[in-house]
Amino acid sequence: MSNQKTGFILAFSVLISSLVLSIGLGMFNITLKELILSSSSRESQLAFYAADTGGECALYWDIKGGTFATSTILGASGILCLESDITTNTIDSSPNSWIVSITDTTSYAKFRVNFTNGACAEVTVNKDFTAPQTTIESRGYNTCDLTDIRRVERGLIVTY
Repeated sequence: MSNQKTGFILAFSVLISSLVLSIGLGMFNITLKELILSSSSRESQLAFYAADTGGECALYWDIKGGTFATSTILGASGILCLESDITTNTIDSSPNSWIVSITDTTSYAKFRVNFTNGACAEVTVNKDFTAPQTTIESRGYNTCDLTDIRRVERGLIVTY
């Protein structure tokens, strides 16, 4: 009679092992998803702060000296954001450091702010002299590498 009961112990052991393995795999899956979520939140936060910093820099230079209001921005230099001269930063790997357009009624400037952590911001300043109204659009990126599949973009628009 004891010979018939030995198979039960083996089946019970397999059942318990399967149950423990299932719980372990479920916990691993939850942990992995939480890590991915926290990583994407961190990258999103980097992009947002880059956009905010780029916009604040443009706002500062526009209010401080009217940098974007006249044709003087075409030959501008010494405009610093985070101790970096933004008039020497390239946009979209082009040799032009600034993209600038000025007419009698509007001015348009686009520049890039690079950060030491690899993030960057592309900032566009549009001034309408007839309204008068200024719009600063700042798009922040957690990385400036266009091929990075984890690249995150966040944007802010300031109008005054």
